[in-house]
Amino acid sequence: MLQQIMTKPGEIIFKEVPVPEVNADQVKVKIMNIGVCGSDIHVYHGKHPFTSYPVTQGHEVSGEIVELGKAVTEFQVGQKVTIEPQVYCGECYPCRHGKYNLCEELKVMGFQTTGTASEFFVVDASKVTPIPEDMSFEEGAMIEPLAVAVHGVKQVGDVTGMNIAVLGAGPIGNLVAQAAKGMGAARVMVTDVSDLRLEKAKECGVDVCVNTRETDFGEAMVEAFGPDKADVIYDCAGNNITMGQAIKYARKGSTIVLVAVFAGMAEIDLAVANDHELDIKSTMMYRHEDYLDGIRLVNEEKVHLRPMISKTFKFKDYLQAYKYIDDNRETTMKVIINVQEK
Repeated sequence: MLQQIMTKPGEIIFKEVPVPEVNADQVKVKIMNIGVCGSDIHVYHGKHPFTSYPVTQGHEVSGEIVELGKAVTEFQVGQKVTIEPQVYCGECYPCRHGKYNLCEELKVMGFQTTGTASEFFVVDASKVTPIPEDMSFEEGAMIEPLAVAVHGVKQVGDVTGMNIAVLGAGPIGNLVAQAAKGMGAARVMVTDVSDLRLEKAKECGVDVCVNTRETDFGEAMVEAFGPDKADVIYDCAGNNITMGQAIKYARKGSTIVLVAVFAGMAEIDLAVANDHELDIKSTMMYRHEDYLDGIRLVNEEKVHLRPMISKTFKFKDYLQAYKYIDDNRETTMKVIINVQEK
């Protein structure tokens, strides 16, 4: 089978390797689509702090089961699935208490261990989640980032009836806004400096979309929610400007959730955060229930994935996909690799 390998930053080769054998508790998946995310771009540029080379990428994925291990009874050949890419020890304190996304020895496929960017991939059945038969493989490859968004929204508990502000309308920000609305938020506002991303958010049903190059974030919150502002602010951009806006304009005693991976060392006004008794939370990846909730939100048409797909590339054009993203930063949402199209 053909396997993608990033040998060093900016260089991708394809190698013929044997199709792996299936153990008793594993399944073999014919990989269909792979999504490219910001962390993959960091690896491409040599800026991911926890990835070494060579590495086979691919962690946002959809596929079809083609073989079952002898002990696997919960799946069937031909079933559409996605794969949860976390590899965890199961023994450390977080793992023993159900928070395996925080495993002390956590590895992620495509970064610290082999990713799914090959024609076939063998994986433990416990890491496989079915997707609906009427869901496209392209959408199926976006369940992983949706699970990130769902898990992030849940950091404040039940958001039913809340007013939510989301800073950043890229793929994760868009999905956080959609997920929050789908999970019962009363009103959701998303901000960005890209009109295209804001138009995509509007197309996906977000209530209020604001360009903060043109409108002050604090004024936008009052206009959207009234003098009580937002109940929760999700920072999905992760830089000093957005976190600074969140701290400066948050309602006293409210909550800020950092969803994005912060760009560099933070320089933020913790004195104001302290004075305003702000609850600043963070979020890390997801757990299985977040996949299930994300799939349910798509099924209920409360989250829309297809409008976010910007372009699809053939498997052997993996490198061109990265170059396209670099050349079209302001106008690109989600790029998909079609593994079965050579």
